[in-house]
Amino acid sequence: MNAGRSSAEAVRLDDAARAGWLYYVAGNTQDEIARKLGVSRQSAQRLVAMAVSEKLIKVRVDHPIARCMDLADALSDRFGLTSCEVVPSDPDAPDLLTGIAIAAAAELERLLKSPERRIVSLGTGRALKATVEQLPRMSCPQHVVVSRLGNMMQDGSASPYNATISLAGRIGAPHYPYPLPVLARNPGELAAMRNQEAVQNTIRLCERADLSLVGIGQMDRSAPMFLDGFASAAEMDELAALGAVGEITSWVYDRNGRIIDCAFNERVASAPLPRAGDRPMIAVATGEAKLPAMRAALVGHLVNGLITSEAMAERLLAG
Repeated sequence: MNAGRSSAEAVRLDDAARAGWLYYVAGNTQDEIARKLGVSRQSAQRLVAMAVSEKLIKVRVDHPIARCMDLADALSDRFGLTSCEVVPSDPDAPDLLTGIAIAAAAELERLLKSPERRIVSLGTGRALKATVEQLPRMSCPQHVVVSRLGNMMQDGSASPYNATISLAGRIGAPHYPYPLPVLARNPGELAAMRNQEAVQNTIRLCERADLSLVGIGQMDRSAPMFLDGFASAAEMDELAALGAVGEITSWVYDRNGRIIDCAFNERVASAPLPRAGDRPMIAVATGEAKLPAMRAALVGHLVNGLITSEAMAERLLAG
């Protein structure tokens, strides 16, 4: 790719490389390519032609994206994913969020272009906040944005990493914040709170979401759950003793991707995690510290899609 190309041209080349890989390597038809890239059949045809004219196609796709697509294909096969996107890593900053945030924003934008009503559900965290920041401003009053978990601690303070409000404001869509704290004080209080009509409606929206994007958290003292004050040091130690390796929307799970039967999870107010559902539940995550948590989430089918970096994809496949 020439250094002088505009960002729009660079994106177009990336799309052409993807289309070329899907056509010449993966054996997809132009109709299948159109569906996977979210473009018309004519656009898919032009992208394949561009891959040839720009000399991206030789015996293989001569573009960094090709390696990433090979890794994505391998991850999908290994873990039974319905969607997977791997973005190139910067060798000097392998944990950089920018690349995966751009890819996640592109996935989100494809859905938001639908003229029909779509429901988007979101977790919280740095990766999702970065994703929303990469999304262009759009007018999408036909869609609905819903949070999968609360944004408040028990004392009423809020996390700075809520993505739902930011997304709704960016696309001009109605949104449904999760009207509960992240954690209840006890199971009895949680049961009472979940009987509220607003909570029941939010959970139903999460169940019907056309796209869900979630982060993955590790379970050590660098964990967002701990650093953001949602779990105490004593609780982190107790969860570690129970074999906890990761969390998604505060639901804590073990190395096999099983939600742990424990006092902490009995207080989690988040919407239940679907298991091996047909609706897209995509994790947006990277970072060496998250490797055990990411692998466990894939093994346990807590998510059926993944957007990650080349470095993390290689580590996931090496295990």
